[in-house]
Amino acid sequence: MTDFTSRGLTLLNEPAHESTSESKSEATAESKFEAVPEPRRYRLLRSHRLSGSVAFSAVFDARVRKSIGPIAVVAKPNDLPHCRLGLSIGRRVGNAVKRNRIKRLLREAYRLTQHDWPAGYDLVIVVRPHNMASLADYQRLLFTGIRGVHQTWERKRRKEEGAESERAQGSGDRGTKGTE
Repeated sequence: MTDFTSRGLTLLNEPAHESTSESKSEATAESKFEAVPEPRRYRLLRSHRLSGSVAFSAVFDARVRKSIGPIAVVAKPNDLPHCRLGLSIGRRVGNAVKRNRIKRLLREAYRLTQHDWPAGYDLVIVVRPHNMASLADYQRLLFTGIRGVHQTWERKRRKEEGAESERAQGSGDRGTKGTE
């Protein structure tokens, strides 16, 4: 039997529909368990946060940035099955109350939409001075920014794979170049 719990699935102990003799024989042939995906958890765990100057510097050194309105999303791929979030909000944005409110809204926007994003990125959200927006606006901005940096990284990955395949083909063609 397949281990459904290792894939994030829960088993329900519900027998199959038994209205006819035909469906009854099918029910005995098949398993009486249905696989149902576990509900998504909308939590912001400590492991989903980017912390430390070394981690922030590594993301900024990757130099992949997408600016959308008052925020800029800087990203770097990681080897984890989830994204990690870091926030950078300077004093020019406003006083402490305004900066903390924006941080709370951005963390909430991340928390609610984290399952809709491609996994495996370290993200730093850089906030520029602006009038505060609503939660829905920050969700839209984050989604657009993350989609942009993901597309950029995908282009880089395809370009590197193309260059590697050309090098592999080029090294194999050296011996046959002058014989034609």
